[in-house]
Amino acid sequence: MTESENPLEAVIEEAGEGAATPHPPHDAISKKPLNRPLITFSIMAATIMQSLDSTIANVALPQMQGTLSATQDQMAWVLTSYIIAAAIMIPLTGWLAGRFGRKRVFLISIVGFTVTSALCGLATNLPEIVLFRLLQGMSGAALVPLSQAVLFDINPPENHGRAMSIWGVGVTLGPVLGPVLGGWLTQNYSWRWVFFINVPIGIIAFLGLTASMPETKKHFDRFDFFGFATLALSIGALQMFLDRGELKDWFGSTEIVMEALLAGLAFYFFLVHSFTHSRPFLSPALFADRNFVTANLFIFLIGVVLFATLALVPPMLQNEMNYPVLVSGLVTAPRGLGTMLGMMVVGRLVGRIDSRIILATGLGMTAFSLWQMMNFNLLMDERLIVISGIIQGFGVGLAYVPISTVAFSTLSPALRNEGTAFFNLQRNIGSAIGISVVQTLLTRNTQIVHATLAGHVTPYNLDNPAFSSGHIDPGTLSGLTALNHAITHQAAMIAYLDDYKLMMVLTLAVMPLLVLLRPPAQKSKELMVME
Repeated sequence: MTESENPLEAVIEEAGEGAATPHPPHDAISKKPLNRPLITFSIMAATIMQSLDSTIANVALPQMQGTLSATQDQMAWVLTSYIIAAAIMIPLTGWLAGRFGRKRVFLISIVGFTVTSALCGLATNLPEIVLFRLLQGMSGAALVPLSQAVLFDINPPENHGRAMSIWGVGVTLGPVLGPVLGGWLTQNYSWRWVFFINVPIGIIAFLGLTASMPETKKHFDRFDFFGFATLALSIGALQMFLDRGELKDWFGSTEIVMEALLAGLAFYFFLVHSFTHSRPFLSPALFADRNFVTANLFIFLIGVVLFATLALVPPMLQNEMNYPVLVSGLVTAPRGLGTMLGMMVVGRLVGRIDSRIILATGLGMTAFSLWQMMNFNLLMDERLIVISGIIQGFGVGLAYVPISTVAFSTLSPALRNEGTAFFNLQRNIGSAIGISVVQTLLTRNTQIVHATLAGHVTPYNLDNPAFSSGHIDPGTLSGLTALNHAITHQAAMIAYLDDYKLMMVLTLAVMPLLVLLRPPAQKSKELMVME
């Protein structure tokens, strides 16, 4: 077969050639030949639909706030309700897929996500949209982990790297392109189209999977209600703690203290229960696999760097450099192109080059891009933003696929439903913690640096172009206002640079953990021998 230049086309070609003798998915009931191209296309449509919604609504919040007559504090619940619901439901994905069948859960999730998306677009007040976003998050939680599990099962081991490159494109491009697409839809149509756009995608994904996806065997395991309840309570309380901490001044608020205590106590009960119960909610066998545990540490870091950067760069461009919303989205869009390019490259490298080398290269490029971002300034043009974004996207693309492949290369296929759910949960928790930490540091460092800079301002340095393009007269009210505005911009920019430095140090600090990973190729052979 002639190798295609596009990894997606290559997978489709290989699937078409192997349709007569397909690689059967683990636990599959259907004996019919698999239509891998249609399955892959359909599940990726569902994955991109779900991943887009993690960021696409962010840029539409000001317009939604006016339409729904809500305060800025209240509008935060439009995002928080979705994130909390998804975070709580992700761990349940494995049990639901085993109990009711993966295909049924997948189709119900698509229907639920599509319907609730339409309801969000039709909402007329704040309680309605918060409720519909909550249901949307619950419905869509299973889509990403199940799509990963399906791609593993419909492809032979030698194609897992290429399959994960396709899956990674959908997962990572959604959050990157979400602000661009959301800004364009909001500016040219209405904020409601941010949700309506999911309807045709959902219909296409549903019809495609109905026609092509095989069902899996059902496992009638007893449901560990206490284990799920304590884990869900811990995740929900942690998410509330992270989302509302900055708003409520962290531990200066009784609410935040109670949420932190609740999260810690519920997680303690979950751990004790998991180690003492005969059939806990999450199988302990997951954590006996060194590759799986180490890969989860790396995906946690990817969640921190990927989503924290997405949370920092657009506000920096809009608030400090006066970029319009749509333009800031277009400037950051090349980051997504870098991610796609990285995954196209890594899809061909996995299996030929040690995944640890690819992962180290990806993390190194990510750290280098963050070093570049430490050199941002208020007077620069967009070139460094685009270049650093492409390099970071390429690095994340290189790192994401080996992490996903290594995580499941040694894990028993029977644990894939639980494993993919936990894997994606770690990415979500990493993103939540990363966003919360960088936003908190941004606010506090801006205040600290503002006070420091203000203490060094004298009449002799007001001509510095860093303050303004002209002279500032501190003897007038307008002059003092302009001076404070200039100092605030400088302080905020320094705070952004400190956040980028923190993420660079964190990326470099986890690289020594690569020695804990075992080569996937070797483990794949061992797994085939055991099976």
